[in-house]
Amino acid sequence: PPLLPLLLLLPLGPAAPCSPRPNATRFVCTEPTLSTFPSGLPPTTLAISVEFTALATLQPTALAGLPRLQELHLSSNRLATLPEALLHPVPTLRVLDLTDNLLADLPAGIFAGTDHLRHLVLQGNRLRALQPAWFRHLPRLRWLNLAANTLAEVPPEVFRPLHSLRSLDLSRNRLASLAPGALAGLRALEQLDLEGNRLGTLPPAAFAPAPALRLLFLQDNELRALPAGIFVPLRHLRVLDLARNRLRALELPSRPSPGPALDLDISGNPWVCECPLLGLLRRAAPRLAATRDTLCASPARYRGQEVAAV
Repeated sequence: PPLLPLLLLLPLGPAAPCSPRPNATRFVCTEPTLSTFPSGLPPTTLAISVEFTALATLQPTALAGLPRLQELHLSSNRLATLPEALLHPVPTLRVLDLTDNLLADLPAGIFAGTDHLRHLVLQGNRLRALQPAWFRHLPRLRWLNLAANTLAEVPPEVFRPLHSLRSLDLSRNRLASLAPGALAGLRALEQLDLEGNRLGTLPPAAFAPAPALRLLFLQDNELRALPAGIFVPLRHLRVLDLARNRLRALELPSRPSPGPALDLDISGNPWVCECPLLGLLRRAAPRLAATRDTLCASPARYRGQEVAAV
């Protein structure tokens, strides 16, 4: 009949946004109107990216039937809660990115059964407290990003199960102090970012549990003094950023010999340019960054001069 070809060309209604393709290994959806997690993803799926959408909830069975899934990217959505059983169907998951959602808490057992997880990103949420239960089942975790939440403390021993952790980002939270033992168990840790908190003091042995540290970021805090010897355990330290605190005197790790010079930023502090500071800088011979902003506040004869020029 003559009408048949015409009927075949007529649209059958609007297509659902981000429809899955059979046998695909990757699924990507950045449709701003998407409010329900896509169903019908093929069991061949290895990576899912559902980002910049209106997704506000996930069902406990959202990831059922995806036994090979290795990466799950859910950044920039509107997720305020997660079901405790969400990750149970995906035991091979290696990467989980939940950046920029509305999460104020996580279920205690959310990561039970995800012992292959390597990268966990929780940056830009509303987390107020860290639960030890979250980290009990993550022996292979190498990268943990908790930046830009509202954390006020790091409970002692909370990270102890994370034997493989290499990078920990706690920047831009509300940490006013670091409890003794906060870094307990992190013997493999190489990078620690505490930038942009409210740290006024540090315990003398704060970094002793993490002797492998190579990069340490403490800029934009409220540190007034550093305990004597605080950096002595850090024999591998290569980058130390203490910029824009309230420090008047400096502590540095011993320089390994032979070994590369320490990259050091101490700009934006009110330095006392007398023998202790100047002698230490000569002995340690670090590579100073931002020398034009690294100025003496006292004594009066050096006020406003670059520390490196005194």
